Amino acid sequence: MTQVADEFAQVRPRLFGIAYRMLGSIADAEDIVQDAWVKWQGQDRASVRDATGFLVTMTTRLAINATQTARVRRETYVGPWLPEPVDTSADPALGAERGEALESAVLVLLEKLTPTERAAFVLREAFDYPYDRIAEVLHTGESNARKLLSRARQAVAAQRQRSVDATHQRRLLAAFLDAARGGDLAELESLFAADVASYTDGGGAVRGASRIPVFGRVRVAKYVAAFATRFWADVRVDWIDANGRSSVLVSRHGAPVAWLTVSGTGDAIDRIHWVMNPVKLERIAAAVRADAP
Repeated sequence: MTQVADEFAQVRPRLFGIAYRMLGSIADAEDIVQDAWVKWQGQDRASVRDATGFLVTMTTRLAINATQTARVRRETYVGPWLPEPVDTSADPALGAERGEALESAVLVLLEKLTPTERAAFVLREAFDYPYDRIAEVLHTGESNARKLLSRARQAVAAQRQRSVDATHQRRLLAAFLDAARGGDLAELESLFAADVASYTDGGGAVRGASRIPVFGRVRVAKYVAAFATRFWADVRVDWIDANGRSSVLVSRHGAPVAWLTVSGTGDAIDRIHWVMNPVKLERIAAAVRADAP
């Protein structure tokens, strides 16, 4: 039993990384990993030549099935859906060979792919799997695996320019916080790309959380400036690395209010993500508390 547990523990970070990128939910990803563990304990070892390969395939297939179910749930989700932020301070890539398909803005775009396209994208872009291995995991031919990945890449590229590096992204977030807290309309406009979009995920549980996205430099600047006095009063702002990028947790009187991050292209912010759904704030708030002096 010790060998069974050890084999699983070694690959667990990768399994969680795949499941999280597929589902955008820590709880759902943990459920997938737990399901894989239960199945692994009952698996005939003699039939498994490659434990890692077997577990990756099992987890990916479970995640594909769960993605289909999650998509149905999100059709009735109140307001914009954003992925649950995950603390990446200890493991920036969450078990991956590369950090791709982890940034919040990218995960949102992956929602528009089919489950198999999303799986192909995650396996290739984050874990650098060769096409023949992706085909084996997805139970398809290599040529079809290439087509799935090509369609996924095209869909993501059509809606997203190349993002700035982590250092530049942190500077943009810091500048945004200064301008937002001061309600500085002109400074906010200067930070935004022309097609900037602001998404707020309140899940229908937070009064005042916008249930529709806000688009455009002028409209987003006015939107952010309009609630500056009310939103930023008596808050604590903690920086945390989440989804491989800098972000902040905003708390008031010890209770989390919002998780916030931005993404950028060139010298401008193109996406602002506000997660205010209390359920999605629990784990990231716990991570901040654990890191607090």
